[in-house]
Amino acid sequence: MAPRANWKGFLRLSLVTCPVALYPATSESEKISFNQLNRKTGHRIKYAKVDADTGEEVANEDIVKGYKVDTDTFIEVTKEELENVALESTRTIEIDEFVDRSEIDPRYLIRPYYLRPDGKVGHDAFAVIRETIREMNKVAIGRVVLTNREHIIALKPLDKGLMGYEVRSEEEYFDEIQDVKVTKDMLDLARHIVNQKSDRFEPDKFEDQYETALVDLINQKRAGNPITPKERPAAGNVVDLMEALRRSVGGAAPAKAGKTAKKPRKAAAGQKEMLMPIEGKKPKEAAAKKPAARPQRKSA
Repeated sequence: MAPRANWKGFLRLSLVTCPVALYPATSESEKISFNQLNRKTGHRIKYAKVDADTGEEVANEDIVKGYKVDTDTFIEVTKEELENVALESTRTIEIDEFVDRSEIDPRYLIRPYYLRPDGKVGHDAFAVIRETIREMNKVAIGRVVLTNREHIIALKPLDKGLMGYEVRSEEEYFDEIQDVKVTKDMLDLARHIVNQKSDRFEPDKFEDQYETALVDLINQKRAGNPITPKERPAAGNVVDLMEALRRSVGGAAPAKAGKTAKKPRKAAAGQKEMLMPIEGKKPKEAAAKKPAARPQRKSA
């Protein structure tokens, strides 16, 4: 049985979608770790969450996240409100483009992950995406939100699954992937989609849209505006894979001079690692546009 997944969601190429799970390809469990002890008693040190002013311990259910506005003013943000910052990349790895393997400097490849189908459905769609990338010797570039940051992720085939680079045996992850025969017609259609999305790898094209959405959420709450949950995108199972491929080809604009028809917005330069945080708008950049703040809840 494979270890617990870090993230579960969907992998999507145009209209072809399948449920997937993302697993870390490295492990810290075999390394020696230490606990902190009281030298006098030999007892372990326990860290308690206490109120900074009263010194009283605070129960986990009474702890909320807050964005600091000034010395003693915070904007409270609930777990539900954070979940409603509904970026596609929170639940879906959308393949934005394909690049040649030679375009990816090995220094970009950090924090390797294994990607496999999640559950018993979607193995055929996963196989089409995997085999098309393999046959065309490409790397798929997408986005995924991990640890409250949107990251660029590079995917390439390994055996029956997808990964960045091998650092642990893949068998425990890929054994349960079904053996699917991908037809020539499916590969031809998928290859056409890849050609339309093919481009040169430019990391500074990507902007952290998740951070931008968080800044907007904080500003809306600061202005006292009601927070309306965004409608989550439907992620239904593909019933007819060939039809989804045909519609994907038909709905895409033809590429010109090797460039993709749709390019992400430019972001600040300095993007230097693969599966790395994408530079986003910082709160101070949005300060000039912030509405006047109404009195906020003070820290105790």
